[in-house]
Amino acid sequence: MPTDDLRVMLERRLEAFNAHDAAILAAAHAEDGVLWSPMFGRKDGRAAIETSYRSLFSVFPNLHLDVDAPIVDGARVAQYFVLKATHHGEFMGLAGTGRAFEVQGVFLLRLRGGAIAEERRIYDFTGLLTQIGVLRAKPGF
Repeated sequence: MPTDDLRVMLERRLEAFNAHDAAILAAAHAEDGVLWSPMFGRKDGRAAIETSYRSLFSVFPNLHLDVDAPIVDGARVAQYFVLKATHHGEFMGLAGTGRAFEVQGVFLLRLRGGAIAEERRIYDFTGLLTQIGVLRAKPGF
């Protein structure tokens, strides 16, 4: 994918993420794309990926994403992110707690034909669960 096209795609993706537009986000994925996430597990196909985005925005309706400039190696892209939100909807059997959280992580993308063929999200899922009260943590020292 040419650099300018990739830049535009990633900018649209960020705008769609912060506008909570699941349809636009899913459209950036290949029809047979795969999404891997600690929260959603493996999602196969654009329709399942769109459903996961809708679920994410339902549980965390004020979700906001910030990203750093991507690191690009051919068809592979890595992008650091910070995600902030408040837990409002039911998540893992827990009713909304009203607790805010912040998660740092990396999107790892593999592109094919101008679309995301595979996306892996790597982030501190345990930290997220601790911040919203699903898990309890003790200080290490």
